[in-house]
Amino acid sequence: MSAPVGVILAGGRATRMGGGDKGMLRLGGRRIIDHVIDRLGPQVGGLVLNANGDPGRFAGLALPVVADSLPDWPGPLAGVLAGLDWAAAQGAEAVVSAAADTPFLPRDLVAGLRAAAGPSGLALAASRDADGKLWRHPTFGLWPVALRDDLRAALEGGLRKVVVWTDRHGAGTAEFGVDGPDPFFNVNTPGDLAAAEALAARA
Repeated sequence: MSAPVGVILAGGRATRMGGGDKGMLRLGGRRIIDHVIDRLGPQVGGLVLNANGDPGRFAGLALPVVADSLPDWPGPLAGVLAGLDWAAAQGAEAVVSAAADTPFLPRDLVAGLRAAAGPSGLALAASRDADGKLWRHPTFGLWPVALRDDLRAALEGGLRKVVVWTDRHGAGTAEFGVDGPDPFFNVNTPGDLAAAEALAARA
């Protein structure tokens, strides 16, 4: 099977950060999205960025930029769908999604998701918190292009919660260990950015 396309999800409105593009904030002297690209890029057969608004603000990344095809900010699944549509046009069989504000994402994300994929080819990442509870991370997943029309129909029908759709299709769960910084730590607030700076300094 060919390597999946990597889709970096940057389509949110970043309301808790005061708006703007969280991935373009500086962390350790570089943009957060640069960290994401460095970690995800080697694992996939190509990268595409899902973002809404003027794509010119990402020109320096030299990545294709695809916007949500559905109106009214329907959430991360719309970004996944945009990535699936782009990947289908390239002849790819699947995409792996990652959030643009997660600078410590696993370097074995794709391998772990592929190993855990359910019968339909779907998988979501997960990790355990300090109490041992397993949490799924629905913006990190393996998504087969063959399901894109089903996903489009679900979104047009009003579905917004990622796990409702993935559970419907028997998605597998790929558990990732937390050794060092939480691989799924995401920067939502100024306080999170300060915490990420501290984590990066110790990593």
